[in-house]
Amino acid sequence: MSNPDSQSSSSQEEGTQAHIVEIIEAADPQEAKLLFLKARERLFDISHWENISEGLSASFDLTDKNGNIKEGFPEKGDHIRIDIPGPGSSAGKGYDWVRVEMIEDKRAGDSDREWSIIKVRPSEDPVMQEGVAHFFEAIATSSFIVTREDTKLSAEVHGRNEKPNKKSKKLADKIRNTVTGTLATAGIAKIQWQKLVKGLLNIK
Repeated sequence: MSNPDSQSSSSQEEGTQAHIVEIIEAADPQEAKLLFLKARERLFDISHWENISEGLSASFDLTDKNGNIKEGFPEKGDHIRIDIPGPGSSAGKGYDWVRVEMIEDKRAGDSDREWSIIKVRPSEDPVMQEGVAHFFEAIATSSFIVTREDTKLSAEVHGRNEKPNKKSKKLADKIRNTVTGTLATAGIAKIQWQKLVKGLLNIK
């Protein structure tokens, strides 16, 4: 099995990058496998990320490719509608949007290593279609990963090419994205993702 980080993350070319990691150790391989299955389920249950992450201020809704709210696990081509504190994107009707670009789900079988990954990229609101509706440019990606290696479990978020989106059509969105994107790259986003990775591993 290959390295999950190398499979999931885009190369760093512009802007900033982020690496948020939490690790726990299980008592034995059997417990580790059970904990991984629970972490995997939390990872793919995107619409409940806010519920598992104590203090997470953003909320997330999984939608299909047409922007309709959906339940269950995500699929490539789905979107995630994000509601963050403060003014929203007018291009996204008050929300930020990302598209699910890749999903990888490597189950262990007889191996002592397994992982699950969701990789997303800023996108248009699938209904409005008025340009990228996100505070980062479309070059940015975020990869959400849970991994088990023998008895060690990790939850990770890796951001690449994070640049404030100044290409919006509307001046208000340009200003909003510059402020929000700058705060995100300065560390606000890392604080939020730290809460998520703890929630994925059920760390209190």
